[in-house]
Amino acid sequence: MGDATTPYDFKVFTLFPSLFDGFLSESILNRALVRGLLSVEIHNIRDYATDRHRTCDGTPYGGGGGMVLRPEPIYAAVEHVLGSAGTDATPAQASMPIVLLTPQGRLFNQRVAAELSQLPGLALICGRYEGVDERVRTDLVTDEISIGDYVLGGGEVAAMVVIEAVSRLLPDVLGHAESARRDSHSPGLEGLLEGPHYTRPANFRGMAIPEVLVGGHHARVARWKRDQSLLRTAQRRPELLAGAVLDREDRRILREHGYDPDALVGVGQG
Repeated sequence: MGDATTPYDFKVFTLFPSLFDGFLSESILNRALVRGLLSVEIHNIRDYATDRHRTCDGTPYGGGGGMVLRPEPIYAAVEHVLGSAGTDATPAQASMPIVLLTPQGRLFNQRVAAELSQLPGLALICGRYEGVDERVRTDLVTDEISIGDYVLGGGEVAAMVVIEAVSRLLPDVLGHAESARRDSHSPGLEGLLEGPHYTRPANFRGMAIPEVLVGGHHARVARWKRDQSLLRTAQRRPELLAGAVLDREDRRILREHGYDPDALVGVGQG
């Protein structure tokens, strides 16, 4: 995992490198790059095409619409950057997962982000058009990730999602470590959703913040936040309660608001 002396290493392979310019030049990610907590290298697959037109796609065998990314430039790009297995690859490069961003991959979520954050780095291949030649999938990549059950024009946006979700879990990337631990879907919330947040002014257009938040009673604030998290999860994503451990007070709060805790914890379990 990346630390203060060894940045977490992302290597991205794409046909459209400029799409990442704005993404990496602002906010938390840019500060992490400047501080040396992250390294993000963007590699243009077209640079590894061998013909004068830098062709990276071709018509599919067997017919069908659209174009398919050819294997040669993808293999050449990955092997040039990471080294060929068993030859000039460094130990870190040899162990770096090579991930294809594809709608057919395993579904990305906070658990997968936490899993990937424990690695020293990640290579991300951004698909385009109708997809990539199957030999890339079967022989080169070691993992496939989808950010949802929908189709995008390419894997670049998906790569950005993975980079940001993984990066915010790395040491010192966020200004406050508690921020990531208490995010929706995080272990600190047992995978539940966060409750509401408030800031100044205390009263806006007649809408006042809950009195408990200004009373200075930390135990009551903590209980209120737990209650709001439970209720919001029960209302919006009840299946997430299947992984939560509910104590007597949790169950009382849910029943008080019309939810059956025994029915909720069984949602999604079979």
